[in-house]
Amino acid sequence: MSFIFSEASIVWWEIMGIIAKVDKKGRVLLQKEIREKLGIKEGSNVKIKVEGRQIVIEPIESIADKYFGIFKIDKWPDDLDDFIVKAIKKWRISEDI
Repeated sequence: MSFIFSEASIVWWEIMGIIAKVDKKGRVLLQKEIREKLGIKEGSNVKIKVEGRQIVIEPIESIADKYFGIFKIDKWPDDLDDFIVKAIKKWRISEDI
């Protein structure tokens, strides 16, 4: 079954929310329209927190994507996010001196 979402229906679900079921493993499916609006793709990281009786899911921007092109790299590290975090810490330490 597929649904066609008009501008009005998207505004409606932003106000009213979408009802989703939790499966036996505790997973909840984020509808395609929500993922597209927030830029959440397969493999994306999200932050999940509890505020009162609400569950808040926020997309997390990859550090690698945020700083893409800022560093000249001769050989790509295995974990680019870890490399960038270390490089920024090293840069901050050098700026404090």
